[in-house]
Amino acid sequence: MVATAAFVIIFLAIGVAVVLIAMSGGPAGVRENLLHRQSRGASRTSSASIAAVIAVFGLALPAVVMVANAEDGAKDAPGGATLTAGEENGRKVFAELCSTCHALAASNAVGRVGPDLDQLRPPKELTLNAIEQGRAQGRGQMPAGLVDGEDAEDVAEYIAKVAGRN
Repeated sequence: MVATAAFVIIFLAIGVAVVLIAMSGGPAGVRENLLHRQSRGASRTSSASIAAVIAVFGLALPAVVMVANAEDGAKDAPGGATLTAGEENGRKVFAELCSTCHALAASNAVGRVGPDLDQLRPPKELTLNAIEQGRAQGRGQMPAGLVDGEDAEDVAEYIAKVAGRN
């Protein structure tokens, strides 16, 4: 949000400078306008017009777009799946503990040690079994019990919902 605000402010400053220079006839016109001022009424009218353009295009329009997009896609996974609170938790736990080994497009995970879950598309039961039992008898690969309880359920539901949906 701070980066967006900084971008908008910089964009506005550059835009105002360009508009002012263009309205005064370019760089040479700026020098000449310093010597030959407009009437007070014309100056107020042009200032009000510039302020209105800046307000509409520099403040109101970006504000409307940001409000309209505030929640857009916040809980959507690839393929348009809407995630429940548990699946959101599963997404978070997956990102923390599983993404270094497994590939899963919904989490932008590109791990190469474990299987690509988008290709495997495991059902919830298989994922739960792998989490509980581990794989390769614990010889350097997926250890048993890496995630437990409700977190394991959430991860398994999340993977079952989003795997292969990119």
